[in-house]
Amino acid sequence: MTGKALRGNTITYGEFGLVAMEPTWITANQIEAARIVMNRTMKRGGKVWIKIFPDKPVTQKPAETRMGSGKGSPEYWVAVVKPGRVMFEIAGAEEEISRRALKLAAYKLPIKCKIVSKAEQKAAQEAEEQAQAALAGA
Repeated sequence: MTGKALRGNTITYGEFGLVAMEPTWITANQIEAARIVMNRTMKRGGKVWIKIFPDKPVTQKPAETRMGSGKGSPEYWVAVVKPGRVMFEIAGAEEEISRRALKLAAYKLPIKCKIVSKAEQKAAQEAEEQAQAALAGA
């Protein structure tokens, strides 16, 4: 999980997004809890996109089992998240409600998160491109 997210690091569908600041595994239950709290906060007024999917199984052996006898059975599923990854997006609701919903969703996740808007992200990307152009020209 080293490095920054190279894919899924821009807001594509919505107006506001929740961006991961740390690398971690996020379980399917945590994703579902965040989805529920966002929908309840917006009172189904906007649209929510979930941009991470738990496609990695985590196995565990039963308690008090001796070594050997193969691998344990899958217990739960996780999504691997790197810093910079946009995990959730929201559109169709007022800014205040959208930011509140994403803030409550961030409480349900085990990592530090940042709420960004599409405009903020675009401005930051343009500033980064100008800085790179200045370095290339120097």
